[in-house]
Amino acid sequence: MSTDYQGLAKQLVARAKKKGAQQAEVYMEIGRESSVRVRDGQIEDLTQATSKGAGVRVFVKNRLGFAWTSDFTPDALNATVDRAVELAAASAPNPLNGLPGKKQLGKPADVGELFDEAVASLDPEWKIKSALEMEKAGKAFDPRIKTFESVGAGDYVTEVHLASSEGALGTYRGTYVYLSASAVASQGDQLQVGDWFDYKRFLNELKAPELVAQEAAQRAVRMLGASKVKTQAVPVVFDPMMAASFVGSIGAAANGDAVYKKSSFLASKLNESIAPDGFTIVDDGLLARGLGTSPFDGEGVPTRKTGIVERGVLKAFLYDTFTARKAKAETTGNAARGYRSLPSIGSNNLYLEAGTRDPKELVREVKNGFYVTKMLGHGLNLVTGEYSRGANGLWIENGELTRPVQEVTVAGSLLGMLKSIDGIGSDLTFRGSTGAPTIRFAELTVSGE
Repeated sequence: MSTDYQGLAKQLVARAKKKGAQQAEVYMEIGRESSVRVRDGQIEDLTQATSKGAGVRVFVKNRLGFAWTSDFTPDALNATVDRAVELAAASAPNPLNGLPGKKQLGKPADVGELFDEAVASLDPEWKIKSALEMEKAGKAFDPRIKTFESVGAGDYVTEVHLASSEGALGTYRGTYVYLSASAVASQGDQLQVGDWFDYKRFLNELKAPELVAQEAAQRAVRMLGASKVKTQAVPVVFDPMMAASFVGSIGAAANGDAVYKKSSFLASKLNESIAPDGFTIVDDGLLARGLGTSPFDGEGVPTRKTGIVERGVLKAFLYDTFTARKAKAETTGNAARGYRSLPSIGSNNLYLEAGTRDPKELVREVKNGFYVTKMLGHGLNLVTGEYSRGANGLWIENGELTRPVQEVTVAGSLLGMLKSIDGIGSDLTFRGSTGAPTIRFAELTVSGE
């Protein structure tokens, strides 16, 4: 790094204190990203962008001020600090305002390597070659793959620097690399789209381009001829991607702010059994090479592993510092932010721990049911827990995946769905920072014709 960003952050904190702030914090992000998309063997676009910015948060007599800039000239940075202090003077006081103190800050967590030099120095030619290989492999997979909606490859390189008047001081670097493909299958007058991607911090962990494309193609082709089914209550199996979406809904309901405001269906369920014994959801900011892993959160609080649901029992909610003070709880190191925003509660690496069942067995044991591979819409009410989403997938008959199904709705209440889980696969899969294995529900309502 040619610039001492950490030293610069400390200087800005000192200026804020000199200007009258009792507490001050500077959060900086420096990043570079590049991507390529191809279509019909030609490069559609090739982009590269850099960004950097600093967010300044100050407290003056329990009054909050916040300002940010992407201009790192000395005058602009100083003006941003002064603006934050001015805004604090004009805001309403709140005795709960303030930065995390030394007790909450502690020492940044040891999370291992998050930065891959192979990604940071990735040649644009690799991205072009990988995208072209994906398109070629996808079309060769099946003659019914006529085209791709999109095929792309890209990478991100980021640095985060944070300093505060309360003793927070930290920095880390991270890399991300991805491949994505969206294949279109055609048969008669029907078109079906299959999407797939892989997303990792380290280049040597990324799936081969042809495997990503073949998975996208296979998901498109197997949906050709899809139709509705009659409305019925049957066992329903979520593949790992859809299970991860379900886990994300539980994570959103465990947001400490929603719980404090009683706008989560989990608000009154702490220490109650809400799922089967084998069901454990954790938020883990320490997960090795996880996409959501970092040594500290957006306020400098060390990240940690938090058991939200442990062996079926709801054990914890997720908090940042301000919400924890409101709820008379402790921050869980879940303050998420960018330099343009104030901290708010977010998850790190949220996942359902793997079970012991072979995912194929979970399907084989179903005589008549639905295997869900894609969901549409956002039919979820976190206040009541009511769940209703459009779904596509494959019908299960006598333990076999048979005909494709589309334009149906899977519905239930999240609490009822949790209690209905009767199988958890051993295939924990991450396609992002939320992961899950295959899960089976004993019975849900599938609404179709």
